[in-house]
Amino acid sequence: MFSSPRSRRLTSLTLTGLGLLLLAGCVRQPVVEPGPPPVSAVAFQARMDALETQLVARCDSRLDWQDRQARLGRYLLADIRELGDRLSAMRDDLARRDEASPPSGRQCEGVDSSQLEGKQVLGRAEWVGLPEVGTYLRARVDSGANTSSLSAQEITPFERDGQDWVRFRLGLTDEDVVVDDVREAWIEAPVERRVRILQAAGSESRPVVSLVMTLGPIRQPVEFTLNDRTHLNYPVLLGRRFMMDIAVIDVAERYLHPRPEFPGGRPADEAAADEALDLDDGES
Repeated sequence: MFSSPRSRRLTSLTLTGLGLLLLAGCVRQPVVEPGPPPVSAVAFQARMDALETQLVARCDSRLDWQDRQARLGRYLLADIRELGDRLSAMRDDLARRDEASPPSGRQCEGVDSSQLEGKQVLGRAEWVGLPEVGTYLRARVDSGANTSSLSAQEITPFERDGQDWVRFRLGLTDEDVVVDDVREAWIEAPVERRVRILQAAGSESRPVVSLVMTLGPIRQPVEFTLNDRTHLNYPVLLGRRFMMDIAVIDVAERYLHPRPEFPGGRPADEAAADEALDLDDGES
């Protein structure tokens, strides 16, 4: 039995449709992630109660902190008021003592005036002269230092007649007052001895020279340790070894003795202008 052409076309179309349906079924469908499970009313209420508890706890903690700060502020204010009352009482007590104290100028108890006889009174800062060098310099008088020191740079050791000598220039800044002709001059002197200075970076050996120095009526050789003092306020430091038996310090005074005069230098009566520029901030 033979089929007609029409039936054969229907059969072909049917087979084609079935094939397409089979192919569509073989295509992988996208996986849909399951969503979160629905929240029950009980779980939702429990979560809200927990959040409310946390919020209340934070608010209470902040209120406690503010309360502590307020208490500390009150305590501090009370302490300040008490301190003010004490200071006021101390001022009143000092005022009463000043009114009851005898006039100044009396001899201090325990001080033998004979110990001051023949000694020069020096201020904490003085003018010194170096006749062998030909200049005056500002000096810091400090009984806390043992030896005296002179600011020097380009210190060069050499030997003369079998003896150790040094050649150096004065270590000066633009603000230092000095006879201009001496500012760049070379100075030569025999080495009396050497001292070892201990510093954070290690030890350092410094030469000691003896130079004649004048200060008011004082004129005598003084041993100076040579080192660069340009970072300090005074190019000269006078220690207690120099002052021993010849001078005492009045730390409330400065420049009690006139500036010495040297050829090429300024007159002594102009020293006041240079003294007014003295920083004198306590550094040596």
